[in-house]
Amino acid sequence: MSSTAPTGAQRESQLLHAFVQMADTLVDDYDVADVLHQLVDHCVRLLDAAAAGLMLSDQRGNLQVLASSSERTRLLELFQIQNNEGPCLDCVRSGEPVLVADLTAVTGRWPMFAPLAVAGGFVSVAAVPLRLRRETIGALNLFGREPGPLNDQDAQVARALADTATIGILQERAIRRGEVLTEQLQTALNSRIIIEQAKGVLAYAGDLEMEQAFETLRRYARSHGARLSEVAHRLVTGGILPREILPDSVDS
Repeated sequence: MSSTAPTGAQRESQLLHAFVQMADTLVDDYDVADVLHQLVDHCVRLLDAAAAGLMLSDQRGNLQVLASSSERTRLLELFQIQNNEGPCLDCVRSGEPVLVADLTAVTGRWPMFAPLAVAGGFVSVAAVPLRLRRETIGALNLFGREPGPLNDQDAQVARALADTATIGILQERAIRRGEVLTEQLQTALNSRIIIEQAKGVLAYAGDLEMEQAFETLRRYARSHGARLSEVAHRLVTGGILPREILPDSVDS
């Protein structure tokens, strides 16, 4: 993994802010989709990772891509699901972290995924399970552009962030009833579809890359104190027009 993450007092302050933000978000009524996007953003900004993605299991046990730090990462995560191989899948199946310092050395393990990841500029990967007690509901994937393992401190922080998100998703009362996944998790999975549709609408209307479209959508939701999924739904159903979301400089 590369060494571009902040260090020292600045890093400690940013880590504290990240955990406070996650904790403040996970109260009462919150948007799981936005929480998970916050999680991958924190990982890229604070840890020794160039990109991050996150998968969750739906109520039928099928993995879905819920959040990613870039469009390239999202496609890599989808590739794992579609081809049934990769670090995230191994992580979910075992419930244990999967740490690979050099993807070029594991083409035998992942003959399709490893070459594709390397071709995309990623050389190392760390997959951290989203797990509470004995239940693994997904995995957080961290990608590096240089060979080398994720250091122990960053691995602990990634696990703590993942655990925080997991607790928020499952919730204690659902665990007591013996439920595997909450209704809120299914809502997040459904929200993923409408958010992807909204990204496409904005990308087309504003001639934007998908990542730019997502950031524009997210910025609008936050500036208006609205849920990301709600804004996406309004955009897709015509309740709000693209020109109302796109920057003034973009001709929609």
